[in-house]
Amino acid sequence: MDKESSKKNYYINEYAVVDDNVEIGEGTKIWHFSHIQSGAKIGKKCVLGQNVNVGNNVVIGNYVKIQNNVSVYEGVTLEDYVFCGPSMVFTNVKDPRSKYPQVGSQFYIKTLVKEGASLGANCTIVCGITIGKYAFVGAGAVVTRDVPDYALVVGNPAKIVGWVSEAGKKLDFDANGFAYCERSNKKYKLENNRVIEVE
Repeated sequence: MDKESSKKNYYINEYAVVDDNVEIGEGTKIWHFSHIQSGAKIGKKCVLGQNVNVGNNVVIGNYVKIQNNVSVYEGVTLEDYVFCGPSMVFTNVKDPRSKYPQVGSQFYIKTLVKEGASLGANCTIVCGITIGKYAFVGAGAVVTRDVPDYALVVGNPAKIVGWVSEAGKKLDFDANGFAYCERSNKKYKLENNRVIEVE
């Protein structure tokens, strides 16, 4: 695959395995010992570190970074600019048993990680949930329910402990529920335990 990839606008390390029927976007880099399975679609300018597994029919957006030792199983969708920290874990079955195997897309429970979310090192995302836009999951957290946009969650089970901007900076809201992030140059409003970007 390395010779083929040199003719295209992406990089695949010679020790990576890319199955047939895979789409890879321009500028994407796939590093050592990674495996991209049939039907996967990976967007442009993504970086997949060492020992990353992308399951059958997984959809990954543009500018996604997946650090070493992450498996993105079938049923998981990553939107643009998602960050997956080292050794974080996705699941796609809620009641796995070796004696009663559940193999095939009809068994897999879908998980959606929305644009710009960051999933910290060694966190676990239990299947069947949605991680909101620009949410931040702390290292080692175990996420068992949906995470709202811009929420900062930590712990086991993960709980909201604050809110972050699009740039990942902690937001400090004033008495009227407004906060400003200098890094993203954006203003936010906290209302009914939800954060939205405002003009």
